[in-house]
Amino acid sequence: MKVIIIEDEKPSARRLQRMVNQLGLEVDVLLHSVEESILWFQNNEHPDLIFLDIQLSDGLSFEIFESVNIESAIIFTTAYDEYALKAFKLNSIDYLLKPIDEDDLELAVEKFKTRIPKQEQVVLDFNEIKNLLVNPLDRTYKKRFSVQVGQHLKLINSDDVECFYSENKGTYLHTNSGRNYLLNSTLDQLEQELEPNAFYRINRKFIVNINAIHDMVNYTNSRLEIKLNSYKDDQVIVARERVKSFKDWLE
Repeated sequence: MKVIIIEDEKPSARRLQRMVNQLGLEVDVLLHSVEESILWFQNNEHPDLIFLDIQLSDGLSFEIFESVNIESAIIFTTAYDEYALKAFKLNSIDYLLKPIDEDDLELAVEKFKTRIPKQEQVVLDFNEIKNLLVNPLDRTYKKRFSVQVGQHLKLINSDDVECFYSENKGTYLHTNSGRNYLLNSTLDQLEQELEPNAFYRINRKFIVNINAIHDMVNYTNSRLEIKLNSYKDDQVIVARERVKSFKDWLE
């Protein structure tokens, strides 16, 4: 199995190489720029797997795909958040947020090993990627929601939402004033539309507003229980696998 790393920071590339080697995959090549990568792909057999940093010293790594048809599976290594990464469609296996965690790396590699990589041409919407990654501050998030109250439509600002939750196959928003309203969106859709600094999905059922958190208490199995200002209908628990990223988000 042939594996390469494309990463402009050489110490980070060597560290990742050691981590990958420890998982039983041998990294054959380290590349450090768009130009170097294009030249290498034009003159070498493509690998089975690429660990690919998005931002390289001479541009975005997606520029490689404009010059070469990559047929390898890809695991992205990036400092960009998960919301931006959902913007593009590639034959990637996974993505890893920097600094790379050993457990996350192992899960991504296992995911790759259990799949038989298909030799497919990479397909991407480069304009969408460029808009979200080159100018991330220009991205706009949903500021208001329309909900139906009887025969009337009511507008609710996102700042007035304490949490979003799913129940009985429906998705609801809960306001600071204690009212619940049914939405047409799913939590998966909302997760991509909401301002990530203000809202966080703590489990499959809840997305919470950071400004609505009243208290946080240690819960069983290394989880956290969130106390919101007015929502009292159910326990709001941070899933164990999200506790670490939740704590990072709080800061």
